[in-house]
Amino acid sequence: MRHLIVLSLLLLPAAALAQQPDHPHHPAMAQAGAPASGPAMSGMPMDHAQMNHMQMMQQMGAMHQGGSMGAMHAHGSAAAPTEPGQSAFAAIQEIVQILEADPRTDWSKVDIEALRQHLIDMNNVTLAAHVAGEPIDGGMKFVVTGDGAVRDSIRRMTTAHAATMDGFGGWHFAAKDTDGGSIFEVRVPPQDMAKLKALGFIGTLTLGMHHQEHHLMIARGEHPHAH
Repeated sequence: MRHLIVLSLLLLPAAALAQQPDHPHHPAMAQAGAPASGPAMSGMPMDHAQMNHMQMMQQMGAMHQGGSMGAMHAHGSAAAPTEPGQSAFAAIQEIVQILEADPRTDWSKVDIEALRQHLIDMNNVTLAAHVAGEPIDGGMKFVVTGDGAVRDSIRRMTTAHAATMDGFGGWHFAAKDTDGGSIFEVRVPPQDMAKLKALGFIGTLTLGMHHQEHHLMIARGEHPHAH
């Protein structure tokens, strides 16, 4: 008789355990949103930490079912960085992407280094050159000077701009090398005089949005004034 009682006591927990859901996809488990084992399933009281953990798991399950996790992933993708970090690098990157997307690109002629050198010239002229402007008949004369590499950049930039843009919009450009850089003359229709004075030397170089196309031509090896 004593042996039967002991055996019954040993079998009772096993039978009770067999009645509990032991798979995370069991209907009772899906309804409760709780893990398959632990104090909640055994009927034992949960402490504060265990209760917080169960509530967190239930909230995460609700977020997943409601699509909130997908929204979080989408938000993460939208926040991906896009800034290359340096404007000249970004200009080169843009041109390379255009060349890669164009099946007509002849890579045997492409010269990205020439574009890099041109961007160096642009940086020198924009930020390091000294400019003195004075009125002339029908326009403005700009004496643009600098030392060393800046001087050379001034000569290349003014010569190329005058050759490329002369006559654009009725504006006429002429460039002449000097010991210190270049004399850059701009003559415009009378109605554009105020605009010319407002733009000054560097402003006139930006007119027509021609530089973007100029950069592409340099990279393709198609422009005679690459530098």
